[in-house]
Amino acid sequence: MAPAVPAVPGIEAEVVRLRTDVVVGGRVQVRVTDVGTEPFTVTAVALDSPGFAPLPPTPLTAEFTPGRVIDLPTPYGEPNCAAAPDPVSARLALSRPGGAVEEVRVPLAGDDLAVVHREECAVAGVLDVAGIALTGLVVDGEEATGSVVLTRRGDDDRAVTVVGVRPSVLVDVALDEAPVVLEGGEAEVSTPMTFTVATCEPHVLAETKQPFLFPLQVEVGDADAVPVPLPVDEAQEALLWAMVDGVCAQRR
Repeated sequence: MAPAVPAVPGIEAEVVRLRTDVVVGGRVQVRVTDVGTEPFTVTAVALDSPGFAPLPPTPLTAEFTPGRVIDLPTPYGEPNCAAAPDPVSARLALSRPGGAVEEVRVPLAGDDLAVVHREECAVAGVLDVAGIALTGLVVDGEEATGSVVLTRRGDDDRAVTVVGVRPSVLVDVALDEAPVVLEGGEAEVSTPMTFTVATCEPHVLAETKQPFLFPLQVEVGDADAVPVPLPVDEAQEALLWAMVDGVCAQRR
């Protein structure tokens, strides 16, 4: 086990994943508290965890006074599923009173990054066995149709099963046949799926951050189902927006 990161006098921090971080994806909050008697300014932040690829520091300006707490949005890199996420720390670039500049490594309390690591590695484990794709997407009037395709990767011969799919806040989606099973020994399987507009409420159209997030519930062998996002590329997003715009224009 790697040694714990020593505390930094006057600074405490924890890792927190807010609901907005889940929506945006790829980030958490480093919640910093000035527990000392002197002010300081954070000018950059980066996560430091053996369970994630390192990313360059994120520049920012956060001015702290004694007792002040500020959440610093901080991206995380690709998960390293061969390593545990602990010890988790944050590298903070600091400006001290009088102009002194330094970088400190602050241990992070909380287990939210461990949860992220577990979730990301569960998805990676599914995709190591079978690739997932959305193909043949076309819009016809008030609906769009395409196919979800499972393609076996590597030598793992376990069955891969899509047991269902969840809609987004904006668009309903249904598999024409469920479950979708890539049997052991099969190289590829596909089934049609249909997308329809769930709502034309103006506030949903204006505020939704993930209009085309469709989590597939995927089982590999006897393992529990893992939510794996259906990949939707930019061209497919444009088609789905065209469907939404056309339907909502008719409903006005």
